Amino acid sequence: MKNGDNHEAMEKEIRAVTQFPVSFSIFSLARSHHRAAGQLLREAGLYPGQELILMQLWHRDGQSQNSLSRSLRLDHSTIAKSVRRLEDAGLVSCSRSEEDKRVTLVSLTQAGRDIESRVNQAWSKMEEITIENLNDEEKALFVALAKKITAVLED
Repeated sequence: MKNGDNHEAMEKEIRAVTQFPVSFSIFSLARSHHRAAGQLLREAGLYPGQELILMQLWHRDGQSQNSLSRSLRLDHSTIAKSVRRLEDAGLVSCSRSEEDKRVTLVSLTQAGRDIESRVNQAWSKMEEITIENLNDEEKALFVALAKKITAVLED
């Protein structure tokens, strides 16, 4: 990238910050959080997002891919790809439902159960890093605002 191109990119970023401060802040926060979480999850052998599927299964094992899609608010193809990767890694197994052969059920393997403490440690570390400079009132306000914005975006 030429120096002029870099300057132009910086100007565009600055314009986004000033023209769309809330949206840019959300984007920037999500990007930074995703990057930091990704580093911690790689230590557990996972890609970002895979841990959410595992968390759902630790809560209730043997869920359908459709159920995982709904609860995680992800499209079916994203869930299918992530489940396939988790299956390749030996963390989950897939089977057809006895009641409806069109339904794919996702279940934890022993390795999938065994990784729970490592994932929880990564998320605990991420939570610690994320809220390091926030007091209790700021944490509560952030959560409330995030829920309020999410409700509008998903309406």
